[in-house]
Amino acid sequence: MRGSLRRMARWRAVTRGVVAAGAATILAGCSQLQLGAAALYGGQRITSARLSDEASNLSAAYTRYQSKLRIGYRPAEIPARALTWMLRFAIVNRLATSEHVAVTPHEAGVALGGAKAQLKQSGLTLPEFAVLVGLPPDMVNPGLGYWIAIQNKLERTLAGGTLPTTPTAQQALTLLLGHLECKAAKSLDIKVNPQYGAFDYGRSGLSSGTAVVLVRSTLAAAPTGVRQVPVPSPQLTPKC
Repeated sequence: MRGSLRRMARWRAVTRGVVAAGAATILAGCSQLQLGAAALYGGQRITSARLSDEASNLSAAYTRYQSKLRIGYRPAEIPARALTWMLRFAIVNRLATSEHVAVTPHEAGVALGGAKAQLKQSGLTLPEFAVLVGLPPDMVNPGLGYWIAIQNKLERTLAGGTLPTTPTAQQALTLLLGHLECKAAKSLDIKVNPQYGAFDYGRSGLSSGTAVVLVRSTLAAAPTGVRQVPVPSPQLTPKC
């Protein structure tokens, strides 16, 4: 349970970290993807229509909770946020397959219930948390449950059944998980339509979170007298 709380804190940190890269202008230009595709991965595609539906779901929740929550991203970033989670779920599923980790619907439900109980202690509901991290609320159940359960089981498997208790050992496990996730993402050969951003392998890893980020157009000049905020260039190729 304590390990799950640490992961929840890291997920909150992930979204705050993505904001800096997300506050930029979308690249213009033609996509090399299949017509109507928002992203391709592992021989499958996420259609623009499906992404539009999920972005609408997140947008509605954003509007509902923006007066209550301090949401760390702008409405313009909503499609990239929704696409980020769609790809995160695909990556962790590939990781589960490659590492021979199976999660049952019951285990996913238990994991989601645990997350709900932890969030309640902080005064948050699952839909509110979903909005904070840019996850369309309709993807919470069962998607988030499986995402958490796979990570929980994979952590224990890699740790030999007992989670590490020292900071050094915990960091080593985090790095190992990040490396494995990077390899899983690499194997999917992810391609994102530039209309929605770019897939940043530099944000790969279970501790930092993969992300679709908006990138600054090289054709757009800053208005006179306006200081541009430096935006890190996305790492478009995996280092694993």
